[in-house]
Amino acid sequence: MTERSGPLAGVKVVELAHLIAGPMAGTLLADLGADVVHVEDPGSGDAARRQGPAKDGTKVWWKVTGRNKRSVTIDLREPDGRALARELVAWADVLITNMRVSTLRGWGLDWDTLHALHPKLVMLHVSGNGIATASGNAPGFGKVGEARSGVVAVTGFADGPPVHAGFSHADSVTGLMGAFAICAALVGQVSSGCAGELIDLALDESLFRLIDWQVIVADQLEFAPPRAGNQLAIAPGVLVNTYETSDQHWLTVTSGTLRSVLNIAALLGEDADEYATPEQQRERVPHLDALLRDWINKRPLDEALESMRQCEVVAAPVLTGRDILTDALYVERGNVVDVPDSDLGTVKMQGVVPRLTNQPGAVWRSGPSLGADTDVVLTEYLGRSADEIAAWRAAGII
Repeated sequence: MTERSGPLAGVKVVELAHLIAGPMAGTLLADLGADVVHVEDPGSGDAARRQGPAKDGTKVWWKVTGRNKRSVTIDLREPDGRALARELVAWADVLITNMRVSTLRGWGLDWDTLHALHPKLVMLHVSGNGIATASGNAPGFGKVGEARSGVVAVTGFADGPPVHAGFSHADSVTGLMGAFAICAALVGQVSSGCAGELIDLALDESLFRLIDWQVIVADQLEFAPPRAGNQLAIAPGVLVNTYETSDQHWLTVTSGTLRSVLNIAALLGEDADEYATPEQQRERVPHLDALLRDWINKRPLDEALESMRQCEVVAAPVLTGRDILTDALYVERGNVVDVPDSDLGTVKMQGVVPRLTNQPGAVWRSGPSLGADTDVVLTEYLGRSADEIAAWRAAGII
C-alpha cells in the first residue's frame, strides 16, 4: 500500500458518491493523507470517468477528480454487494455520499441504520435540497444550487442575463465545505468525545453562506444588489474591472480602499482632490474606469503592468490554463505538479491546496482505473480471502 502523508493520514473514508460534490470532498481529504476508498459500479463506474475531453481515448478530467483514491467495484443492487459496503463503512471513520435518501434507506445504507451499527461514524450527505426537507429525495444539480444561492443573480452585466461561473461552482464549493465539516466533526470527537455526526449539506448552502452580505442587506435595507459586471455591487466606490491591452491580452485591476483608488487616479494624471472622499470616489469611478480602459488599450501588457507596479496599482494578467503552466508565481509556489499516470505517462495537475508547512500532503497517484484496488481493499482492509473474492467476481458482485 502506498504510504500517505499529511495531517489526515490514518483517517479512513468510504465514498458512495459520484460526479463532483461528494468526490471533491473526498479528494481534498485524500490530498492531506486520508485513505479514501471510492466505491463504483462494476459495469459503468463513476459517471465522472466519461466526462470532459479526452486524449487518445483517455478522459483527462478523471485523472484529477479521482486522484489519491482507491477504486473498488461493488454492485450495490445485490444483497451481497450491500453487505460488503456496510462492512467497508464499519472499517471507515467517514462516509461520503450523494445518493438519494430513499435509495440509501432501501439498501440499508442510510444514516439511522449505519449510525446504529457504527456509532462514531461521520457521514457527509450531499443533496439538492437537504435530506430533511419535503423535497429531500428530489435529484439535485450544481447549477440549480448556484441559482438558488444568490450567486448567479449578482453575476453578469447590468444589461445582460444572470451568468453561471465557467466551472462546477456549487459542486466544488460544496465539496470544500463538506471537507471542512468532516474535519470539524473529527476534531469534535477528539476534543469533546462526541459520537458520530451526520452532515446534511444542500447544494445551494455553501455559496449562500459565502455571500455574507446578501441576507442582512435584504433584511435591513430591503435591497437586492443588481448585476454590476466586474464591479462590486455593494461597493460602488471601488474600481474593479478587466481591460484589454494593445497586444490583445487581458488584465484585471482592482482597488478596495481610498488609497488604492487615489493610486489609479495618480497613474492617469487625475487631480487627487477630486477623489479624496468616499462620496467623490463613488461619483467619479465610472469616469476613472473609462480613462483607465483607454490608457490600457494603448499599451502592451508588460508595459502596462510595469507602470501600474510603479504606482502601486494592483493588477494582474487574466490567466488561462495554458498560461498557468508557465506562470512564474505558480512555478515558484509549486502549485502545478507532475503525476505519473498509467495511461498518459506523466500529467500535470494542481498540487495540494491548502499548503501546510509541516504536514503538506502529496499527490501520490492520478485517478485509478476502474476497480484497480478492489483486491487490495478486500484483502488488506477487510481481511477477506482470495476464494471469497473470486466467488464475488464470478457472481458479478465486484
